[in-house]
Amino acid sequence: MSEPVTPTESELQPDDEAPEPRREPVFNLPPVVLAVMGICAIVFLLERYVLNDDQQMMLLYDGAFIPVLYTGRYGFDWFLFTRPFTYAFMHGGLAHIAVNMVWLAAFGSPLANRFGAARFAVFYAVTGLASVALFWAMHPYGEMPLVGASGAISGMMGAAARYGFRIDRSSGEPLPIAIVLRSRGVMTFLGVWMVINLATGLLGFAPGIEGQIAWEAHIGGFVAGFFGVRFFDRPQPPE
Repeated sequence: MSEPVTPTESELQPDDEAPEPRREPVFNLPPVVLAVMGICAIVFLLERYVLNDDQQMMLLYDGAFIPVLYTGRYGFDWFLFTRPFTYAFMHGGLAHIAVNMVWLAAFGSPLANRFGAARFAVFYAVTGLASVALFWAMHPYGEMPLVGASGAISGMMGAAARYGFRIDRSSGEPLPIAIVLRSRGVMTFLGVWMVINLATGLLGFAPGIEGQIAWEAHIGGFVAGFFGVRFFDRPQPPE
């Protein structure tokens, strides 16, 4: 008959000390998202506190998207190639940039973690370009400058809808459109988002934000993100 053996003190000691739990940073934003936010903040501070009135007007003309410039009335200049991208780093007021940066952090961070920095940067550029494309199509002779990152951020919302707005998008693939359209939660969000955009854009009312809301740009970006997310999604390793 075997007898129970009392373990010695050395046997009770673990070979290795248990690792300390890892501390998560308070602000866990991907570097590419922080870079976009940093550029937007620098441009805003330059406009408000560094440039004089003439320089501000020059920056607005050369950096913002102005539809009529693309209709052939004012000839050619090299900024025609850059305005459809640089406008997304400019903002019209403190409330404008603050709201956009909050939404960028919320919707951009999960996508940046999934896509990677390079794919996310291209996604930001493409959805921003889609935003001004629809805006120009609806206002080809418009002379009001368009600024703000909200078109590209709307693209991020469109991409998030294809994941069913799951917080963790580190696994799985974008949902088929048919499934997304049958999701009550996703469709409720899209319906409310569309109504808010149309109301603020057509009525010209947005608390704390100067100027009219370009709802056309928001929809252009959203559609590009919704239908184009698969082109940016990185292949996921098999589980």
